[in-house]
Amino acid sequence: MISMYTASVPPMIRSLSNLRAILEKATVYTQSKNIDPAVFVNARLYPDMYPLVKQVQIATDVAKGAVSRLAGIEPPKFEDNESTFAELISRIDKTLELLHASTPEQIDGSEDNTIVFLIRDKTVTFQGLPYLLDFVLPNIYFHVSTVYAILRHNGVEIGKRDFLGNVY
Repeated sequence: MISMYTASVPPMIRSLSNLRAILEKATVYTQSKNIDPAVFVNARLYPDMYPLVKQVQIATDVAKGAVSRLAGIEPPKFEDNESTFAELISRIDKTLELLHASTPEQIDGSEDNTIVFLIRDKTVTFQGLPYLLDFVLPNIYFHVSTVYAILRHNGVEIGKRDFLGNVY
């Protein structure tokens, strides 16, 4: 049986590390093409979708919330005031620090813990395992994929291996 730590922390670290690398490539791309990075940071796939900056904020919020809630502690608050690639990368780095600092002893055994938190103005309740499998991981993958799609759509030379990382 796979542990809650193994099912949560390593996949989140991998996704956010790959997201960081994608943002670094976008930084280089905008510099090489003399494009204002704010154009990409504020880009959307569709007018009613969040811009890239918010996609990164949500991905990191879900990850830091997950590791904290599964460990039974209050998630740290981030300001959501990033407006550059460098600031977004710094936010990812803070989240990765939190993930790397977590231990199996903090997370394992949380499968049946009751997880309660607010989404917008609604209180939601999950058990630990469904929280991880049905909410956390799909949300992180969705928001990281959306950042990837925004950047790829705008010409950044990234591919599937950038999204997946070094898995094959």
